[in-house]
Amino acid sequence: MPADDVAANLVDVRARIARAAADAGRAAGSITLVAVSKTHDAERIEPAIQAGQRVFGENRVQEAKAKWPALRARYRDLELHLVGPLQTNKAREALALFDVIQTVDRERLAVAIAEESWRSGRRPRCCVQVNTGEEPQKAGVAPAEADGFITACRADHGLDVVGLMCIPPHDEPPAPHFALLAKIAARHGLAGLSMGMSGDFEDAIRLGATHVRVGTAIFGAR
Repeated sequence: MPADDVAANLVDVRARIARAAADAGRAAGSITLVAVSKTHDAERIEPAIQAGQRVFGENRVQEAKAKWPALRARYRDLELHLVGPLQTNKAREALALFDVIQTVDRERLAVAIAEESWRSGRRPRCCVQVNTGEEPQKAGVAPAEADGFITACRADHGLDVVGLMCIPPHDEPPAPHFALLAKIAARHGLAGLSMGMSGDFEDAIRLGATHVRVGTAIFGAR
């Protein structure tokens, strides 16, 4: 995709965010666009950076490790979110790379992040991923177990839990899943709601999303 197309797509996505925010009676500035750059190389990402985008998401630690250190050396104000599953044995690399880990979903991972935070002195912001559709093939803590897990992450492991994240089932309307995530977050006084992707982020904004994860609508099909 030409650089001009990436920049134009960013303009369009930002306009859609602003319209959805206005329709919901919210300020567009209260919503962070996370540009999901998984599978796209630095050459395709850089036009987005040059167009002013500063927050990016990646799915895999190894892929991020291959392209982001050089980009961050050139652009010091970037923020990087891990939006894909994290293996416990990758916790050390993840903390070295990412500012935010959006996919904390099990006790062993919470422990690994806590131990690495103590060792390295780096304390990433975290989101607990909730499997709102209770899909067996998908990562995330079950809704019925979310309250206990969120409490444990904060009280027992000292994680900096700033919000929740979900990926609704692709074959169901997303709004009930977004509403469920917001309800769980409210019980814990968590302001952050990472929900909504290229096909449904307007619905997510209407239901309180603070972060929307948009890849295809910016960078094109993978």
